[in-house]
Amino acid sequence: MEKKPFAPRPPRPNNGPRRPLPNARKEEPYAINEYIRAREIRLVGDNVENGVYPIQEALKIADELGLDLIEISPTAQPPVCRVLDYQKFLYQQKKRQKEQKAKATKVVVKEIRFGPQTDDHDYNFKLKHAIGFLQEGAKVKAYVFFKGRSILFKEQGEVLLLRFANDLEEYGKVDQMPVLEGKRMIIMLSPKKK
Repeated sequence: MEKKPFAPRPPRPNNGPRRPLPNARKEEPYAINEYIRAREIRLVGDNVENGVYPIQEALKIADELGLDLIEISPTAQPPVCRVLDYQKFLYQQKKRQKEQKAKATKVVVKEIRFGPQTDDHDYNFKLKHAIGFLQEGAKVKAYVFFKGRSILFKEQGEVLLLRFANDLEEYGKVDQMPVLEGKRMIIMLSPKKK
């Protein structure tokens, strides 16, 4: 058997790097420059005279300033646009969202579990924890868990939770009175505003 010499495959024609189609651009949150579809727009901003302009004139103003025309409110009649540097505008938007996220308060819910026949020492121990949680600003969800036949002691569980709410009266207020949900009787407390 005769071996054939190895012949490499001929190179493929190189048409240069693959370029994206001219219309294909990644989804931008705002329409800018030529992508604004309205015929007339309301122009606002610091470095321009506010008013309603035809789109071509607005683009010309933005081009003269070396900035972008950004459609801020597309649903308004006519749409509201601003003359700004687009990257700077996006940066400011992200910064503003970050600040709002930091200001938003996160609600923490701490759970405390009781049995229907919780004795005084355990009760006082859990009461101290609940006071600490309320002073930290967390909500407290206290519940009595009924196991098996202990569901017969529903009244004891309710009395226990009402006593718990009463003892925490100066630290928090009751959001929800004791409610039986399945095998749990739940009460919600939130801290008092200082």
